[in-house]
Amino acid sequence: MVQDTSITTGTLIAADKVKGTNVYNQAGDNLGSIDDIMIDKVSGRAIYAVMSFGGFLGMGAKFHPLPWATLKYDAQKGGYVVNLNKEVLEGAPSFARDSEFTWTRDYGREVDSYYKTPSYWM
Repeated sequence: MVQDTSITTGTLIAADKVKGTNVYNQAGDNLGSIDDIMIDKVSGRAIYAVMSFGGFLGMGAKFHPLPWATLKYDAQKGGYVVNLNKEVLEGAPSFARDSEFTWTRDYGREVDSYYKTPSYWM
């Protein structure tokens, strides 16, 4: 028997529990789900959530990095809520699921600027 060693306590959650969590807009529409988390190696803080958005049955989906500060956890929904709509996401910085994407400081600044959040890259 495999024991579940993931941790969920109070306001802390294990990263493997965040993956797959739905993301909603304030109207309650499901925008996508968290595919990954970008964590600062030095501080240990979550900086970005990478959300899978669009496509059908995994085909054509794009990854959208969202500054962690844009996400608010809603216990009733069991997911994160963002103050965004699908039109905003369609124009947001993203990368294709099957691309050989490399994260750069300039790309991080573009993401932070697009969502009007303080830049992690300063």
